Amino acid sequence: MPLDIEYCEVTKMRKYYEAYDERYKTAHSKGVSWLSDKSTPIVLDIIRKYNVGKSDTILEIGCGEGRDSKAVFESGYKLFAADISQEAIEYCKKTLPLFKEHFAVLDCLNGKHQNKYDFIYSVAVIHMLVSDEDRNRFYGFIREHLSENGAALICSMGDGVSEMRTDPNAAFELREREHKSGKMTVAATSCRTVSFETFENEITSNGLVLLEKGITAALPDFDSLMFAVVKQKNGV
Repeated sequence: MPLDIEYCEVTKMRKYYEAYDERYKTAHSKGVSWLSDKSTPIVLDIIRKYNVGKSDTILEIGCGEGRDSKAVFESGYKLFAADISQEAIEYCKKTLPLFKEHFAVLDCLNGKHQNKYDFIYSVAVIHMLVSDEDRNRFYGFIREHLSENGAALICSMGDGVSEMRTDPNAAFELREREHKSGKMTVAATSCRTVSFETFENEITSNGLVLLEKGITAALPDFDSLMFAVVKQKNGV
Protein backbone atom coordinates (compact mmCIF):
# COMPACT_ATOMS: atom_id res chain seq x y z
CA MET A 1 0.00 0.00 0.00
CA PRO A 2 1.67 3.25 -1.06
CA LEU A 3 1.79 6.42 0.98
CA ASP A 4 -1.27 8.62 0.49
CA ILE A 5 0.37 12.01 -0.03
CA GLU A 6 -0.83 15.27 -1.50
CA TYR A 7 2.03 17.37 -2.81
CA CYS A 8 2.15 21.12 -2.35
CA GLU A 9 3.07 23.33 -5.27
CA VAL A 10 6.83 23.15 -5.78
CA THR A 11 8.59 26.47 -5.41
CA LYS A 12 11.54 27.39 -7.60
CA MET A 13 13.75 28.18 -4.60
CA ARG A 14 14.76 25.06 -2.73
CA LYS A 15 14.74 25.11 1.05
CA TYR A 16 18.11 24.83 2.80
CA TYR A 17 17.10 21.46 4.31
CA GLU A 18 16.85 20.01 0.81
CA ALA A 19 20.64 20.21 0.34
CA TYR A 20 21.11 16.58 1.32
CA ASP A 21 19.55 15.66 -2.02
CA GLU A 22 22.65 17.10 -3.69
CA ARG A 23 24.93 15.20 -1.33
CA TYR A 24 23.18 11.93 -2.19
CA LYS A 25 23.44 12.69 -5.91
CA THR A 26 27.18 13.23 -5.64
CA ALA A 27 27.81 10.00 -3.74
CA HIS A 28 25.51 7.91 -5.92
CA SER A 29 27.11 9.26 -9.10
CA LYS A 30 30.37 7.75 -7.81
CA GLY A 31 28.70 4.39 -7.22
CA VAL A 32 28.68 4.60 -3.41
CA SER A 33 26.16 5.36 -0.70
CA TRP A 34 26.75 8.43 1.45
CA LEU A 35 26.11 6.67 4.78
CA SER A 36 26.64 3.09 5.88
CA ASP A 37 24.04 0.33 5.67
CA LYS A 38 24.17 -0.30 9.44
CA SER A 39 20.78 0.22 11.07
CA THR A 40 20.20 2.31 14.19
CA PRO A 41 19.73 -0.25 17.00
CA ILE A 42 17.39 1.90 19.09
CA VAL A 43 14.70 1.92 16.37
CA LEU A 44 13.78 -1.75 16.72
CA ASP A 45 14.52 -1.63 20.47
CA ILE A 46 11.88 1.07 20.99
CA ILE A 47 9.41 -0.57 18.59
CA ARG A 48 9.59 -3.74 20.70
CA LYS A 49 9.67 -1.94 24.05
CA TYR A 50 6.44 -0.09 23.26
CA ASN A 51 4.75 -3.22 21.91
CA VAL A 52 4.25 -1.96 18.36
CA GLY A 53 2.54 -4.85 16.58
CA LYS A 54 3.18 -6.27 13.14
CA SER A 55 -0.24 -5.01 12.03
CA ASP A 56 0.33 -1.49 13.39
CA THR A 57 1.20 1.29 10.98
CA ILE A 58 4.67 2.85 11.15
CA LEU A 59 6.01 5.97 9.45
CA GLU A 60 9.69 6.80 8.99
CA ILE A 61 10.42 10.50 8.46
CA GLY A 62 13.70 10.98 6.61
CA CYS A 63 14.50 7.44 5.50
CA GLY A 64 17.60 8.54 3.58
CA GLU A 65 19.23 5.59 1.86
CA GLY A 66 17.07 3.11 3.72
CA ARG A 67 19.37 1.62 6.33
CA ASP A 68 16.70 1.66 9.07
CA SER A 69 13.85 0.99 6.64
CA LYS A 70 15.53 -2.27 5.62
CA ALA A 71 15.82 -3.50 9.21
CA VAL A 72 12.19 -2.63 10.01
CA PHE A 73 10.85 -4.20 6.79
CA GLU A 74 12.87 -7.37 7.30
CA SER A 75 11.53 -7.64 10.86
CA GLY A 76 8.03 -7.89 9.40
CA TYR A 77 6.59 -4.50 10.29
CA LYS A 78 4.13 -2.44 8.26
CA LEU A 79 6.30 0.53 7.38
CA PHE A 80 5.85 3.55 5.12
CA ALA A 81 9.11 5.42 4.55
CA ALA A 82 9.41 9.01 3.37
CA ASP A 83 12.14 11.51 2.60
CA ILE A 84 12.27 14.97 1.07
CA SER A 85 15.04 13.78 -1.29
CA GLN A 86 13.86 12.34 -4.60
CA GLU A 87 17.36 10.93 -5.06
CA ALA A 88 17.16 9.08 -1.75
CA ILE A 89 13.73 7.64 -2.52
CA GLU A 90 14.81 6.40 -5.95
CA TYR A 91 17.90 4.84 -4.35
CA CYS A 92 15.72 3.03 -1.80
CA LYS A 93 13.40 1.74 -4.49
CA LYS A 94 16.36 0.33 -6.41
CA THR A 95 18.11 -1.25 -3.44
CA LEU A 96 14.93 -2.52 -1.73
CA PRO A 97 12.74 -3.46 -4.72
CA LEU A 98 10.44 -5.74 -2.70
CA PHE A 99 9.29 -2.70 -0.74
CA LYS A 100 9.44 0.00 -3.41
CA GLU A 101 5.73 0.79 -3.14
CA HIS A 102 6.28 1.75 0.49
CA PHE A 103 8.64 4.66 -0.26
CA ALA A 104 7.55 8.19 -1.19
CA VAL A 105 8.84 11.74 -1.34
CA LEU A 106 7.44 13.95 1.41
CA ASP A 107 8.38 17.34 2.84
CA CYS A 108 6.93 16.98 6.33
CA LEU A 109 7.30 20.72 6.92
CA ASN A 110 5.16 21.75 3.96
CA GLY A 111 3.50 18.66 2.46
CA LYS A 112 -0.02 17.48 3.19
CA HIS A 113 -0.54 13.94 4.42
CA GLN A 114 -3.81 12.41 5.60
CA ASN A 115 -2.75 9.21 7.38
CA LYS A 116 -2.16 8.65 11.09
CA TYR A 117 0.31 6.14 12.50
CA ASP A 118 0.70 3.97 15.57
CA PHE A 119 4.44 4.62 15.61
CA ILE A 120 6.63 7.27 13.95
CA TYR A 121 10.39 7.39 14.00
CA SER A 122 12.93 9.84 12.67
CA VAL A 123 16.69 9.39 12.90
CA ALA A 124 19.09 12.28 12.28
CA VAL A 125 16.51 14.61 10.69
CA ILE A 126 15.62 17.21 13.33
CA HIS A 127 19.24 18.34 13.60
CA MET A 128 19.13 19.30 9.90
CA LEU A 129 16.49 21.94 10.73
CA VAL A 130 18.01 25.22 11.86
CA SER A 131 15.17 27.69 12.42
CA ASP A 132 12.73 27.47 15.32
CA GLU A 133 9.85 27.72 12.83
CA ASP A 134 11.01 24.71 10.85
CA ARG A 135 11.68 22.67 13.98
CA ASN A 136 8.21 23.48 15.33
CA ARG A 137 6.66 22.36 12.04
CA PHE A 138 8.53 19.07 12.33
CA TYR A 139 7.17 18.42 15.83
CA GLY A 140 3.73 19.56 14.71
CA PHE A 141 3.74 17.04 11.88
CA ILE A 142 4.51 14.25 14.33
CA ARG A 143 1.77 15.39 16.73
CA GLU A 144 -0.81 15.62 13.97
CA HIS A 145 0.02 12.23 12.45
CA LEU A 146 0.20 10.07 15.55
CA SER A 147 -2.79 7.89 16.33
CA GLU A 148 -4.44 8.52 19.70
CA ASN A 149 -2.31 5.98 21.54
CA GLY A 150 0.72 6.22 19.26
CA ALA A 151 4.32 6.97 20.16
CA ALA A 152 7.24 8.48 18.26
CA LEU A 153 11.02 8.16 18.46
CA ILE A 154 13.06 11.25 17.58
CA CYS A 155 16.85 10.99 17.31
CA SER A 156 19.06 14.04 16.91
CA MET A 157 22.80 14.40 16.60
CA GLY A 158 24.19 15.87 19.82
CA ASP A 159 25.54 15.18 23.29
CA GLY A 160 22.66 16.73 25.23
CA VAL A 161 24.79 19.63 26.47
CA SER A 162 26.38 21.68 23.68
CA GLU A 163 24.44 23.83 21.22
CA MET A 164 25.44 25.08 17.76
CA ARG A 165 23.92 25.96 14.42
CA THR A 166 25.26 26.39 10.91
CA ASP A 167 24.30 29.12 8.44
CA PRO A 168 21.36 27.79 6.39
CA ASN A 169 22.35 30.12 3.55
CA ALA A 170 25.51 28.04 3.08
CA ALA A 171 23.72 24.66 2.88
CA PHE A 172 24.28 24.22 -0.87
CA GLU A 173 27.90 25.39 -0.86
CA LEU A 174 30.39 22.70 -1.81
CA ARG A 175 32.70 21.47 0.93
CA GLU A 176 35.25 18.68 1.16
CA ARG A 177 34.12 15.92 3.51
CA GLU A 178 35.60 12.65 4.69
CA HIS A 179 33.96 9.54 3.26
CA LYS A 180 34.72 5.83 3.58
CA SER A 181 35.78 5.88 -0.08
CA GLY A 182 38.04 8.91 0.40
CA LYS A 183 37.58 12.67 0.46
CA MET A 184 34.52 13.88 -1.43
CA THR A 185 33.30 17.37 -2.35
CA VAL A 186 29.62 17.59 -1.47
CA ALA A 187 26.93 20.06 -0.44
CA ALA A 188 27.61 21.43 3.04
CA THR A 189 23.97 20.84 4.19
CA SER A 190 22.82 22.21 7.56
CA CYS A 191 23.00 21.32 11.23
CA ARG A 192 21.69 22.51 14.58
CA THR A 193 22.45 20.67 17.81
CA VAL A 194 20.63 21.52 21.03
CA SER A 195 20.88 20.63 24.71
CA PHE A 196 18.42 18.30 26.38
CA GLU A 197 16.85 21.36 28.03
CA THR A 198 16.10 22.91 24.64
CA PHE A 199 15.05 19.55 23.20
CA GLU A 200 12.53 18.99 26.00
CA ASN A 201 11.18 22.54 25.75
CA GLU A 202 10.63 22.11 22.01
CA ILE A 203 8.81 18.85 22.55
CA THR A 204 6.45 20.06 25.30
CA SER A 205 5.73 23.42 23.65
CA ASN A 206 4.52 21.57 20.56
CA GLY A 207 1.85 19.54 22.30
CA LEU A 208 3.88 16.38 22.91
CA VAL A 209 4.61 14.50 26.12
CA LEU A 210 8.10 13.18 26.79
CA LEU A 211 8.05 9.50 27.78
CA GLU A 212 11.79 8.92 27.96
CA LYS A 213 15.09 10.39 26.76
CA GLY A 214 18.74 9.44 26.58
CA ILE A 215 21.90 9.13 24.53
CA THR A 216 22.43 6.40 21.96
CA ALA A 217 24.53 5.85 18.84
CA ALA A 218 24.25 4.72 15.23
CA LEU A 219 27.74 3.53 14.43
CA PRO A 220 29.69 4.10 12.28
CA ASP A 221 27.77 7.22 11.22
CA PHE A 222 26.76 8.84 14.52
CA ASP A 223 28.69 8.20 17.70
CA SER A 224 26.33 10.32 19.80
CA LEU A 225 22.60 10.68 19.22
CA MET A 226 20.13 12.22 21.64
CA PHE A 227 16.81 10.42 21.60
CA ALA A 228 13.32 11.14 22.89
CA VAL A 229 10.19 8.99 22.89
CA VAL A 230 7.04 11.09 22.82
CA LYS A 231 3.27 10.86 22.53
CA GLN A 232 0.39 13.30 22.05
CA LYS A 233 -0.69 15.26 25.10
CA ASN A 234 -4.14 13.73 24.95
CA GLY A 235 -2.77 10.23 24.31
CA VAL A 236 -3.35 7.45 26.83
